[in-house]
Amino acid sequence: QVQVVESGGGLVQPGGSLRLSCVASGSSRSIDAMAWYRQGPGEQRERVAVITYGGVTDYSDSVKGRFRISRNNAKDTVYLQMNALKPEDTAVYYCLAVISSDDYWGQGTQVTVSS
Repeated sequence: QVQVVESGGGLVQPGGSLRLSCVASGSSRSIDAMAWYRQGPGEQRERVAVITYGGVTDYSDSVKGRFRISRNNAKDTVYLQMNALKPEDTAVYYCLAVISSDDYWGQGTQVTVSS
């Protein structure tokens, strides 16, 4: 049974930084892509950043230049470094692990950007 667990959310002031972590455990297969999504109040879930097993990345325009996704394949872990945070970044952030075309989601971690 694959489990995906996020951590690192919290309250931060505008302009501040946070680092999210996500661990995917319980799989005997390699994790293909890992991604971060977010869902703000009253909004649809949107993809923030994705990284392949080989390290190729892609970002949404709204976070490009401020967020950085990285992963440690040996630890089945993905990170999201978020800098220059804005109030509109406030959302629940979800981690996705793709394993052999199957999607595994975490429960989410709340990020609130407010003064």
